[in-house]
Amino acid sequence: MSVDDLAIRHGLTLPAWSMTEDFVLASGPGGQNVNKTSSAVQLRFFPGSAGVFNDYQLRRLLQLAGKRAAKDGSILIQASRHRAQERNREDARERLRDLVLKALEPPPPPRKKTRPTRGSVERRLKAKTGRGQIKKMRGSVDFED
Repeated sequence: MSVDDLAIRHGLTLPAWSMTEDFVLASGPGGQNVNKTSSAVQLRFFPGSAGVFNDYQLRRLLQLAGKRAAKDGSILIQASRHRAQERNREDARERLRDLVLKALEPPPPPRKKTRPTRGSVERRLKAKTGRGQIKKMRGSVDFED
């Protein structure tokens, strides 16, 4: 089966030549038939050669891929959840689409530094003093008779 282009969102499509699919024997559901048919799918995507990502997006994509990213810069997604080869193929493509969409999300806004209010600082110091006084009272007692 040939690999088709993968539409990620409006205006972004991963070209078919940047992906390869291999079908391998799968473990899991399928009974004895699982030993005879190659129903698991290994989808290998080469994001560097796809030409649709900038440097930041490419770094983020490889970072999010984690252990699925290989040293050659490819991303390997293995799908063997279903008994049918076609459903595993769709599952692998959907997981790649989700990974790319997550990598394309804009970074979160930077955190604004805040200071504690004067009242909260005073309450904290008052509580610390109170705890210190309680601990001071736990000391040994001198009996002067």
